[in-house]
Amino acid sequence: MSLDGKHILLGITGGIAAYKTPELVRQLTARGAVVQVVMSRAAEQFVTATTLQAVSGRGVRNDLWDATAEAAMGHIELSRWADAILVAPATAHTMARLAHGHADDLLTAMCLAAVCPIAIAPAMNHQMWKHPATRRNVERLIADGARIWGPDDGPQACGEFGPGRMQEPATLCAELERLFGPQVLLGRRVLVTAGPTREPIDPVRYISNNSSGKQGFAVAEAARDAGATVTLVTGPVALQTPTGVARIDVTTAQQMHDAVVAQVDRCDLFIGVAAVADYRPAAARAQKIKKTSEAGLSLDLVQNPDIIATVARHRAHPFVVGFAAETEDTLANARAKLTKKGLDMIVLNDVSDRRIGFDSNDNAVTVITASDETRIDLATKPEVARALIERIGIEMKRRAASQPQSRALPS
Repeated sequence: MSLDGKHILLGITGGIAAYKTPELVRQLTARGAVVQVVMSRAAEQFVTATTLQAVSGRGVRNDLWDATAEAAMGHIELSRWADAILVAPATAHTMARLAHGHADDLLTAMCLAAVCPIAIAPAMNHQMWKHPATRRNVERLIADGARIWGPDDGPQACGEFGPGRMQEPATLCAELERLFGPQVLLGRRVLVTAGPTREPIDPVRYISNNSSGKQGFAVAEAARDAGATVTLVTGPVALQTPTGVARIDVTTAQQMHDAVVAQVDRCDLFIGVAAVADYRPAAARAQKIKKTSEAGLSLDLVQNPDIIATVARHRAHPFVVGFAAETEDTLANARAKLTKKGLDMIVLNDVSDRRIGFDSNDNAVTVITASDETRIDLATKPEVARALIERIGIEMKRRAASQPQSRALPS
């Protein structure tokens, strides 16, 4: 089983989402995990220790001053036992205490003493989640090495709608599985582009495309989960930044080019997912173009810089992965682009397939190198991203192993 034998400490705090934790424990144990529940006093208002003990098969812990714990040092004992700590749900109050290093109950003391990975699944009213104090606490927790899983958007117990729902038990289980999975990009620095660009015609009009940015954002998140430090350069999209990913917002192809060039010396892997406009108006009008009685309007277009070719030619040449959105002669066109631009790998999207268009939640791709092709069948964009990152990691490792090792000259 995917979590077979893994020791998971589940910290439950006082939010209404605590009602989901018996199901979370059940799913974790079904995957082979050994689950020890630690509850805050407030959590006992929402779910009982008896229920959690029944589904976990272990007594619930809630007392920092438990004299029966080994040497009366229960927080140390527990934190050394755990392979991972998951705090779910994590209230705004608990996150503030963890961010500031408080250790006045068993749960916070255990987290402060931990040497294993800590993941936090926030759950709170959407206004609390958006509050600047919570945002500061989230950033501090990330800087200290915590993983933030969620929250999701949706209806809330208060009757309002927005970000703040705890991720579902199945999602949290999947996150833990990825946490213990192979981190094929551990220690790598990854630069990803995503979304469309907008090329202004006048102050109110522009040339663009239908890219939603979903695939690029999913790739950035998958690279992060694979152990990489990730920077995401994105065009205009309506997507939340993946937790732990540095984001740079741009609008035009030239701005994206400049942002990438500024970052490329600091990356080992470049993945160009963005749908960059090939052309832009030679000169954007300063004022709105007025409709006239003439039958048509001509625009003088010039080429935009080729971002991915620029990266491939760069002196500090990283491993370069491009995307090709094609509608005909797809394999031939993608292979031609791979060769012409000097890429290490190209990912072919056949966008004539209506199931996987720009704004779809699903995708299917063919990963092409100079020597082979790998098909990733229809799946969600996050699933495609994870499969792609695994394939990239394998190829980078193979290339590194095939390169001759430098040998010091004898003195």
